[in-house]
This record gives sequence, structure tokens and C-alpha cells, in this order.
Amino acid sequence: MAVMPAASAQPVKARSASAVAQTLHVRQIAFGKKLHHLFRPNGKGATRSEALAGPDDLGELGGHLFVGFQNGVGAQGEPSTDGNLNSTIAEFTLSGREVRQWDVRGKADGLSADQATGKVIATVNEDANSSLYTITVATGRVTHYRYNKPLPHKGGTDAISVYRGRILISASAPGTTGAPAPRAAYPAVYAVTLNAKTEVASVRPLYYDEALAKRASGRDAGKLVHLALVDPDSSEVVPSASPRFAGDFMLTSQADKEQIFDQPTGKNAGLKVLHLSNSVDDTAWATARFGALYTTDSAADTLDEVSGRFTPGTAYSAVTPCDAGNAPATCPGPGFPVNYLATDNLTTGALGKVPTTGAALQPKGMIFVRF
Repeated sequence: MAVMPAASAQPVKARSASAVAQTLHVRQIAFGKKLHHLFRPNGKGATRSEALAGPDDLGELGGHLFVGFQNGVGAQGEPSTDGNLNSTIAEFTLSGREVRQWDVRGKADGLSADQATGKVIATVNEDANSSLYTITVATGRVTHYRYNKPLPHKGGTDAISVYRGRILISASAPGTTGAPAPRAAYPAVYAVTLNAKTEVASVRPLYYDEALAKRASGRDAGKLVHLALVDPDSSEVVPSASPRFAGDFMLTSQADKEQIFDQPTGKNAGLKVLHLSNSVDDTAWATARFGALYTTDSAADTLDEVSGRFTPGTAYSAVTPCDAGNAPATCPGPGFPVNYLATDNLTTGALGKVPTTGAALQPKGMIFVRF
């Protein structure tokens, strides 16, 4: 998930880590079925055109939104049913007008923007055969980076956060090509350094799937426990407006229903783990009273604007019941509904459904943009 750099953010005294959910309005502003890209089936033969599909992660740079459309590509880079091998990164104005698009080989999973360099960063193939791309927005140049070694967690890569100038990438789908997770030797997050001359992305583990962390909620709050992560996924940099964990780097382990907080370059280093009442994908904080949540809805193939009255510091999450580790094989179903928008109580981990008007919403990727 794309995030703003944390700079030297410090916790602020806010009313509470929870908030009363205000009714918000949903408007669909861009439709994948109305946008198209060109491809060659399995990389061969005549060029064909198809509609964009499967919007997932998104980010913001220079007042524009960037969205990754996965176009049916498999989690290890397998071709879609019509032989397409490419995802599409599309640039939009805040009103939903498409500006440009770029195709990248593989399934685009993580997407972020580096405000300092003016580049969009995208990872591809969340389960295996992963690599990453950068797009220099000013010139349109696309650079493909391979990792400097086989990823030691034996999976792929997903969400990207730029934390105080460092690129942090989640180590997704651990054990896809090896022993099942969790494993003490499997990294949960990589710190990544890009070499533009060699087009190599060097990875270094930040911490591991079974690292020690302090419980951040419940009767055992403050107790040290070993993590047991099986699904490192989304990530964010917590803004200074947040009433708790301000300035932290946050990793969401989706199937585990956990968010892990850390300040890897600060004096308050040390992991804290917040157990959630449900599985979530992206989380975004309202950083101003005036702004909008922008979300992708893969089910509807849309980019949506969620507007209304915001309280700065409120955390919103895309709740994903069918991605929980205990979800049934047939989903959605009783007790496991489709995705929905919720406030995220950073004290208790409770997720409160947000009432909405307008278009139906099944959020996935999400970012808040202040006006």
C-alpha cells in the first residue's frame, strides 16, 4: 500500500484510539471495463485488446492516483485464461480520469509511491517468482529489478512502504516453495535497496515470522510472545494524526488477524502486535477533516471515492472475512460476509462496520488523500 513518509512523526494526544463511525458516501469514479490495454497471448502472436480487471493496490503521487490492475494473472505469474501475462499500472486524476498506463509482466500486488524520488514502485507475483518495477512518473520510464538472491522465506513479495527513506516490502506467502509457515528462519519483511545501474534489488530481513513482540491489547497486554505469521500482506506508515502507534511501520498479517507495529529506525524499536476481531487488507488513516478515502473494489472492477465527515486520526480498514485463516472453503457464507469498510480500534483491535450510502462497496486497496 502506498504511504507518505513518516518523517519524524510523534504520537499525538487524541481523544481515543477508537472513533464513532460517521456515515460516508461511496461514488464509483473509474471502471476497469471502460479501460483497455493491449497484450499478446502468452507473449506471442497478434496483439489483442482487453478491458482492465482486478484492481488491487493503489497509491498517490503528485495529486494523482496510481492503481494496479491484475488482469487475471496468477499469483506466481501464470497467464490469465486468455493468455495475458501483464498487469496494468494506471494513473488517474482524483476525479477518476485516466491519464496514462503502463504494463508490467506478472501479477501486480504491492504498489506505493516514493514521494522523495517521484517514482511509483510495484511488486509482482505475491506467491513465487517475484520481482519489482519502478516507474519514473516524470519521464514514464519503467525499470524492472530482480532480487539479488532467492527469497529466503520461499514465497513472493507484496505490500511496499517507504519508511523514512527506506523501502520496506512484505514477505508474502511464506513457504510456497518450501516448508510451511511459520518458520523462525522466514523473514516477514524485507528492507530493499535498489541499484539502478545493475537493476538489482538487494533484500535484507527486517524481522522474522516468529520474532518476539509485545501484545498490544487484551489481558496479556505488555507480555512478550513469539509471532507465528503465515500471511504477511499489507503495510502502512502510521501518520502523526493517529492516537496510537504514530510514526510506526505497520505490517498486517491478513489470515492471522494481526497488525504488527515497529519503529525500525527509531529509539522506540521493538515489535508490538495487535490482534484484530477480523481479517483485514489495507488500512488508511484520515489525516484531515477534508479529504476522501480512495478504494479499489475488485469485485465491481472499480476505483471508488469514499467521502464525508472525517475525524483526523481515525483508522479505516478493508475487512476481508474470507481471507481469515479460519474462513470456510465456500465463502462468502454465514459469518463470513463479503469485504466491508470498518473503523479500526487501535486499543482493542475491534473493527466497527462503517455505514455508507451510494454505491455498494467491497474495499480492497485503500488510501486517504487530504484536500
